[in-house]
Amino acid sequence: MARLTTRAFVGRLAGTPIFDPNGDQLGRIRDVVVMLRSDSSAPRVHGLVVEVPPHRRIFLPMTRVTGLDAGNVVASGLVNMRRFAPRPAESLIVAELLDRKVTLKSTGEQVSVIDVGIEQARQLDWVITKLFVRKPGTGFRRRGETQMVAWDEVSGLSQEMPDQPANSLLEKLDDMRPADIASVLTDLPYKRQLEVTQGMDDDLLADVLEELPDSSQVAILAMLDDDRAADILEEMDPGDAADLLGELTPERAEELLGLVEPDDAKDLRRLLTYDEKSAGGIMTTEPVILSHDATVAEALARIRNEELPTSLAAQVYVTRSPLETPTGHFLGVVHFQRLLREQPGTLVSSLVDTDLESVDPEAPLDEVVRHFARYNLVGLPVVDNNDHLLGVVTVDDVVDNMLPEDWRESHPASSDTDLISNRQAGEGDGN
Repeated sequence: MARLTTRAFVGRLAGTPIFDPNGDQLGRIRDVVVMLRSDSSAPRVHGLVVEVPPHRRIFLPMTRVTGLDAGNVVASGLVNMRRFAPRPAESLIVAELLDRKVTLKSTGEQVSVIDVGIEQARQLDWVITKLFVRKPGTGFRRRGETQMVAWDEVSGLSQEMPDQPANSLLEKLDDMRPADIASVLTDLPYKRQLEVTQGMDDDLLADVLEELPDSSQVAILAMLDDDRAADILEEMDPGDAADLLGELTPERAEELLGLVEPDDAKDLRRLLTYDEKSAGGIMTTEPVILSHDATVAEALARIRNEELPTSLAAQVYVTRSPLETPTGHFLGVVHFQRLLREQPGTLVSSLVDTDLESVDPEAPLDEVVRHFARYNLVGLPVVDNNDHLLGVVTVDDVVDNMLPEDWRESHPASSDTDLISNRQAGEGDGN
């Protein structure tokens, strides 16, 4: 159980579990909400951003924190499960203030904020009191000296935020899943979203985009220059990339397709011809495809690829040449469990499951769903009238398309649990 303390550093709090008074974990702290002031008053801490299952970020007023430590935090009260959204005058310490450039009043030097110390000034009232900062590197020193300063020993903290790197925030995102990173991005102001996306690798940003609602995908794609936007589309699952292109104007979609590699652009244009709620509209064009003379050893090597989604690694698809969609004659499916039971030198063509039915690319979503339910499938081949494999519908594609379009943003069935008060009513939020 956490002990009561009156000071803490936000960098150490991020990721800390939060418990109710009975010791049950309710979630983890992801950020701290503060109000930066233009006068000499210490910036006031309004509350914590808490991530509760499954990946929902909510607001916890500091008045509800009954025990605080670097190891864990205890809180009590009533929960409002409404998704957290910062108010215009609020700032997030981890997302916005870390890496911020400020000026030391004593020397005029520019320094970077590495961590922020908060302290309970009086009962139930927390404020920023300390900044842990780093000076620029000099000479052969790649990293400059660090020092602790009082918050009022620097200037620039309350001014409009200039362009700044996102190194500290990206480090904290590094060990998070794409769906969790997507949740973080949606909480950031536009300018900070731009800085974070600029610092991400293309493959990670592509994975994150796939986890965002359509409107957020379009907004973030618009932040990127044309060449990078095209690179991101190439990294995305073709089905997701086609869905994103379908949200753009036809003129904008064609501009980006003109910058995508010709083979990838050909696949995307083909996917765009299908209805979005058909088998062709939700399929992926990149399943694991093997030639009829491939061996079990080759098949196992392909599905061991750690970057391959689990749903695509569950089975391989055997065809005649060519082996890229649309393929040559489709022969059938081999499930990974069958591969594990056979000798490495066995030909996969001798193991195909020919009983598994395929669907036409125009098959509607409800027909696809019935196939998955009837045969307990993880993947369903999509084949044209000439028996060419066009793609595969995976179980995660089906689930995504069965849920409401706004399922990533919708509220849970029960909006209140025992933890946090209603922020909208202003109870204990510092306003």
